Amino acid sequence: MTAAPRPTSAAGATRAAVPPPDPADATTGQLVTQLTEQITALVRDEARLAQVEVTQKAKRLGIGAGLFGGAGLFAFLGLSVLVATAILALDLVLPAWLAALVVAIVLFAIAGVLALVGKKDVEKASPPVPTQALAGVQADIATVRKGLSR
Repeated sequence: MTAAPRPTSAAGATRAAVPPPDPADATTGQLVTQLTEQITALVRDEARLAQVEVTQKAKRLGIGAGLFGGAGLFAFLGLSVLVATAILALDLVLPAWLAALVVAIVLFAIAGVLALVGKKDVEKASPPVPTQALAGVQADIATVRKGLSR
């Protein structure tokens, strides 16, 4: 991997692009300098990859959450109509206040069960991780270790 010329000042001046010496003819200092530059570039590139990956996942998550929100709103409106229908149906056999109370108790019981199931799912969820970037870093580390062990 060769290092690209980098700007050294805000005016746009660049370092002269000196081709890296042949590893067989390079001094230890030159090899260490080259290794340092390559590791710096590698870490910077992997950080950019992780940032891009997380940004893409966040965008997809945002769109999906918005669609689920819209679906939830319409489901809530439909459920509200069904609740009113249940109260009106129970009103035929019970006083209106008792029919509303029975339906409210049933709804609270359902809400409690859903909250417990949801809590378990949230506890099992893992934070979003840039998996591709992590795999790339792990592969890079393995390559460097293999190269150093020679």
